[in-house]
Amino acid sequence: MDLNYTAEDLAFRDTVRTYLEANLPKDLQQKVRNHLRLSKEDFVRWHKIVAKQGWVGTGWPVEYGGTGWTAVQRHIWEEECANAGTPAILPFGVNMVAPVIMAFGNEAQKRYYLPRILNCDDWWCQGYSEPGAGSDLASLKTRAERQGDHYIVNGQKTWTTLGQHADMIFCLVRTDAAATRKQEGISFLLIDMKTPGITVRPIIMLDEEHEVNEVFFDNVKVPVENLIGEENKGWTYAKYLLGHERTNIAAVGRAKRELGFLKRVANNQQKNGKPLLDDPMFATKVANVEIELMALEVTVLRVISQEGAKRGPGPEASMLKIKGTEIQQALTELMVEAIGPYAMPFDAAYLEGETEHSVTQDDDAAPLAGYYFNYRKTSIYGGSNEIQKNIISQMILGL
Repeated sequence: MDLNYTAEDLAFRDTVRTYLEANLPKDLQQKVRNHLRLSKEDFVRWHKIVAKQGWVGTGWPVEYGGTGWTAVQRHIWEEECANAGTPAILPFGVNMVAPVIMAFGNEAQKRYYLPRILNCDDWWCQGYSEPGAGSDLASLKTRAERQGDHYIVNGQKTWTTLGQHADMIFCLVRTDAAATRKQEGISFLLIDMKTPGITVRPIIMLDEEHEVNEVFFDNVKVPVENLIGEENKGWTYAKYLLGHERTNIAAVGRAKRELGFLKRVANNQQKNGKPLLDDPMFATKVANVEIELMALEVTVLRVISQEGAKRGPGPEASMLKIKGTEIQQALTELMVEAIGPYAMPFDAAYLEGETEHSVTQDDDAAPLAGYYFNYRKTSIYGGSNEIQKNIISQMILGL
């Protein structure tokens, strides 16, 4: 594809910049740019601001409330949002379950859920991984037994991101325990998190954040109309969803913003009386990451352009997932390397915005240890990078 912006693309970029300048709340911008904690209210507030403009469903068809933007316009939007420092539009509803509902849901499900997702009336979370089914997701054990017009769900999900805030969870459940292959007999259910029998327990991570959870289902009653598509065909829908998730995990815009942050930090640190960024060894590391990021951006545009041609993301999404997460982790590693021992203290009060300065009197240093630890997960979620390499070898290389 032609990667040179047309006059129309440049005009669109100016429109986006003007919109963000006028509508992005400064307190949210300050939190994002300084790696401070974002609350549920912060995410919802920004989502609803963008929804009022009609720009949430950037990849959705117009008939479902989408923008109808081209691949390049979507890329420009994401890049400008990252540069401006907006909170993320959380992917669980907009970019994960919504495409599944559009592709495989019935008309009643589309009419009910899609407008609510666009307006953030429901906060969604993902019920895929289990204690014994992570990378080998098809080994999941959570059961759903049909009883009249309901399913009765029993089991456990884990690593459920932001599940403590969720109104709804999209869940993979086993509806046929006698299926010959473990990928068969799995169904895709939409479950109201307020249903009796659901318990959410926090998992506190190394960075002291409550971001992920365990979710337990004890005789949870789910209406049959909450089944997406056909019973026992959920594995097909799950793979479709994961393709969209892996494309978005690449997060090129955010990585470009963080590259700028890294350069600023390195330029403020001294080594032998000169800025660290002038040190040939460190500058080479930064340059290598920047080159990888430029190559990733081109590949993302190619994949997104194929989606625009009515082709969903295929195994090439695995390449984006691998390279995107490797770049994200490399950036956090270089940030900690640049700050050195000042990255060690963990100042929770500063991250909440309660103090003017961090413990070390270096506002850049305060969040970096937690930021580094948090990004160890990116090579695991959405399908571990080892599994993605298997997918590439089988489906692209034919090995």
